[in-house]
Amino acid sequence: MALHFFTERRRLARYNSLVDRDEAPSSFGNLHADRILLVDDDRELCELMCRYLGNEGFELCALHDGEKGLHEAETEGVSLVLLDVALPGMGGFEVLRRLRRVSDVPVLMLTARGEDVDRIVGLELGADDYLPKPFNPRELVARIRAILRRRVDGGGDSPETYRADELVLDRRSRTLHRGADEVPLTTVEFDLLRVLLAAAGRTVGREELSRSVLGRPFSPLDRSLDMHVSNLRRKLGHAPGGGERIKTVRSTGYLFVPSRTGSRSRF
Repeated sequence: MALHFFTERRRLARYNSLVDRDEAPSSFGNLHADRILLVDDDRELCELMCRYLGNEGFELCALHDGEKGLHEAETEGVSLVLLDVALPGMGGFEVLRRLRRVSDVPVLMLTARGEDVDRIVGLELGADDYLPKPFNPRELVARIRAILRRRVDGGGDSPETYRADELVLDRRSRTLHRGADEVPLTTVEFDLLRVLLAAAGRTVGREELSRSVLGRPFSPLDRSLDMHVSNLRRKLGHAPGGGERIKTVRSTGYLFVPSRTGSRSRF
């Protein structure tokens, strides 16, 4: 059963009545706009979303089942995927699981309000963020822009490369290598590790991490930051001495344990 995105569907409909009434796009056409793939089985809401986000400068493609959405995400130059959890056939979690095997494209999960399990599972599978329904369309736009901005942000004057033991994080290529092996990271995981490495040996507070990595103030009820740290720990593995690379500082934040060989390089 389709779920409502917004509390005030009528208000959004009136807003969209001011813009062009062409049908919602089914494929990408604008080569210059950020390309957003929306996968949800609520066709009416997809049409409204395409118009609203299109008016915000995004190029939208709306699909209504998981298999087609997965295929589009794998084959097209997609900037970000908006993925509903409750899809007919192949569900949102399975789409995300399969997509993460071949792509690190940012994914924002759309979940039912109050379904904490859905949010946790989505983040564990590699989602960059989630938004519970119903939600304010302005918040959706803010979340999308924050994710896309982080993905292209060069980090200003920060070093090009961070090293810690056998880990090498390259800011230019947005890649992480552990020895000779590349470690796949989501957009959020990469930025989280970059911030922690830049402050290696110093505790970084949850508020600072939330604003720097998620693009929003920290909320004690929001577990997404903790889940991203948990996923990152699992991917990094233990330090050569067997200890945790990222330590939790109770009631404060997180600390990346510096190594004797840790360094930051600029090229």
